[in-house]
Amino acid sequence: MTKSIVISDPYPRTLDLIFTKKKLKELKSKYKIINAPQKNKKKFYEENIQNASFIMGQPNLDKKLLSKAKKLKAIINVESNFMKNMDYEYCFKKGIHVIATSPVFSKPVAEIALGMTLSLLRNIHIAHSDFLNGKEKYGLESNLKASLLSEKKIGLLGFGDLAKSLYPLLLPFTKDINVYDPWVPKTKIKKLGFKSISLNQMFKNCEVIYVLAAVTTKNKNLIDKKLLNKMKSNSLFILMSRAAVVNFNDLIKRVKKGDIFVATDVFPKEPVAKNNSIRKVKNILFSAHRAGALETAFYNMGNIVLKDMSLISKNLQPKFCKKAESKTVGLLASKPVAIN
Repeated sequence: MTKSIVISDPYPRTLDLIFTKKKLKELKSKYKIINAPQKNKKKFYEENIQNASFIMGQPNLDKKLLSKAKKLKAIINVESNFMKNMDYEYCFKKGIHVIATSPVFSKPVAEIALGMTLSLLRNIHIAHSDFLNGKEKYGLESNLKASLLSEKKIGLLGFGDLAKSLYPLLLPFTKDINVYDPWVPKTKIKKLGFKSISLNQMFKNCEVIYVLAAVTTKNKNLIDKKLLNKMKSNSLFILMSRAAVVNFNDLIKRVKKGDIFVATDVFPKEPVAKNNSIRKVKNILFSAHRAGALETAFYNMGNIVLKDMSLISKNLQPKFCKKAESKTVGLLASKPVAIN
């Protein structure tokens, strides 16, 4: 039996990063793998796309190129975010699935978001640093500005995969969870026992705000000084999705006032320059875009890719990866990842 052809183009990721040795062996036993080069890529696709059943990666694919792909069943984005570099509508019209492995990162990101929240509320990172430097404070003296998560009103900005992994972790602490997401029906949010509120209400009333929304053309710099200045004193701002959702200059100016606390895993430009002044800003807990980057998450990526490839090969719908949707792809604004 002739094996279906898979074009492997996951750069900057690799098949060894995505698949365990066992799963990679399974992939190669079921499919014929053709590796795309990093140079002269357009020529490569012009010569090879007509025989491919799957593309693992998300290269630039215009309608002219896709029209040659008579056997193509699916384009599998192994970054996490769909990018505006291909003709989605043509794919939808021709029944070509466009899927992404982003669900594998939601739990790791959610757990570190909770950890950063607790560290900010209880000054864990500061107490650790003080102890190492012989400046530790004992007992109540070390907790004068500390507070409990169970006493806080929570705001979730965005209710996609990240939020759906985070809120179960928050429920043991508090049921006071409020959501802003114009793409999610209010009835769905209410059914979960949460409140659907406006952005203004969130920044005015919530004491811990999680930014979990994917970046689109509609929400770039959505969070600006007008919203940030509404935040209560001693409230928390936890940025876990993409930096472009926030006006970073406005955020830095706001945190420099000294009455709010910020945790961020993402930055406008990565890697952050060694001499970037943000490194000296107080009241920010930094994470170098590492929240989702667990070895187990990458291997889980390979697992769900294999499962969905098997389903698609049987002319069934994929159900493990995230599917691109016609109502939202036109708003995409994500950039390709540069670092794993």
